[in-house]
Amino acid sequence: MLEATIIILNANVVTLNPKQPHAQAVAVYDNKIVAVGSDEQIRKYAGKTTRTIDAKNNTVVPGLNECHAHMVSFGQSLQNLDLRDAKSIPEIQSRLRKYAEKNSEKKWILGGRWDQEKFAEKRYPTRWDLDAAVSDRPVFLIRVCGHIGVANSKALQIAGIIGKTLIQGEKANAGAHNEKHDGLLRENALGPVWHAVPKPSQIELEQACILACKKAVEAGLTCVHWIAGSAQEIDVIHRLYSSKILPLRIILGIPVGGLDSLTKSGIRTGFGNEFVKIGFIKILSDGSLGARTAALAEPYSDKPDTCGMMLYKEEKLSELVEESHKAGLQLAIHAIGDRAVEVVLNAYEKALKKYPSKNHRHRIEHASVLNPNLIRRMKRLRLIASVQPHFVASDFWLVDRVGEARACWVYPLKTLMHEGITVVSGSDCPVEPISPILGIWAATTRKIVPQENLTVEEALKTYTSNAAFASFDEDKRGTIEPGKLADLTILSNDPFSVTPSSIKQIKVRMTIVNGRIVYSNPHSTKS
Repeated sequence: MLEATIIILNANVVTLNPKQPHAQAVAVYDNKIVAVGSDEQIRKYAGKTTRTIDAKNNTVVPGLNECHAHMVSFGQSLQNLDLRDAKSIPEIQSRLRKYAEKNSEKKWILGGRWDQEKFAEKRYPTRWDLDAAVSDRPVFLIRVCGHIGVANSKALQIAGIIGKTLIQGEKANAGAHNEKHDGLLRENALGPVWHAVPKPSQIELEQACILACKKAVEAGLTCVHWIAGSAQEIDVIHRLYSSKILPLRIILGIPVGGLDSLTKSGIRTGFGNEFVKIGFIKILSDGSLGARTAALAEPYSDKPDTCGMMLYKEEKLSELVEESHKAGLQLAIHAIGDRAVEVVLNAYEKALKKYPSKNHRHRIEHASVLNPNLIRRMKRLRLIASVQPHFVASDFWLVDRVGEARACWVYPLKTLMHEGITVVSGSDCPVEPISPILGIWAATTRKIVPQENLTVEEALKTYTSNAAFASFDEDKRGTIEPGKLADLTILSNDPFSVTPSSIKQIKVRMTIVNGRIVYSNPHSTKS
């Protein structure tokens, strides 16, 4: 009999394999699962070099996947100013001053993750608020959604958005403009400031990647659908892989700006290996609900003078979709508002009519505001809904923003799954916490439209078997069964046996990727 590399005994194994839903133990040889069964059966695979893990009745689930994350931004956010829990403008100013004093070597002060809905003033911060705290260095702070930001005067000047302040002996700047600009920037208007921010060095990118990956495996993740921001970032990922530093699998999301280079080189979805491969082309079609820039079919309930905005003209979006689809590249299009979802569906429909394909597995990222007709069209087009369950927990202002009628169709996860649409989950980290445990908790305990709550099994599948399907890996990963890759997550408690509200207390005890233990916390045993 084969001598296993690792055997896990005394476990509650949730396989998600309908032929064998539960087991006690698992045997791993090299990077694959070789047997699943009782302790007695699996002990037979033990040899002199076998590592035996006593799970102490903890729960083993298929390796968890994160289906939508900005990992470099996540890594950087862990080092930048974090204002997620700020409750007022003065608090932002105080924390900004302290951060600037503590980090005097930083040429730019970056960060954010603020939410004006949590502020006592119930308003956006302005450039003058930031100037009052820090005026000698550029400051750029992004809202939690990533679709709106605020810059101080120094940053606006460097970006050329306002005129430079005159210094002694300097002639007046004839090009000075927008002196009344409040420093608040939305969507594409963020671009000039981002371009002015010094690009991170390769070492800084590597540090951000390594830190983000460390936090990911600590959260129980074995694979991340990694939305890259640049070619340099992709190069760093491959360097880390070649150096055997990457602790988890990566499905690359390539920004649409890289479409031409991919099509010219003939690279298609799936190009790569079992650790790093090309996944999808990422396109942004609209903004966010938090910033009121998501494109809605009808005006915002709490701001009737706007319906949000589309970031592409419909014809241009259709061209990009057709070009990507024709080239054999999976698409993942950000569409939050119902108007945006409709436009994206139109583009998919045109491309699929011209170049039919039953196995494209194209995605809609977020798919937040829907309606019955949009859901029927998504099903007909065989699209994947890539959602972020924790948004429901964070967006406490949702009913005010879109009204009660539309709120019933925001993240209708149960309806999507009932209709047979493949739903996969992520966090949009650093927008939301990267923890899939918190995502499962949010998906099963929502208070807004509770009839759309998922069962624990449904929620778990969005992070495992469904996620594997989304990356064309259902034959390799997503369930615990012989022949599949040894990606496993061991949890301190069984999410099926605790109350849904207690799921968020579950800890990750161990993360195994490709048959190798990449994270272990022996103190996170069953409580």
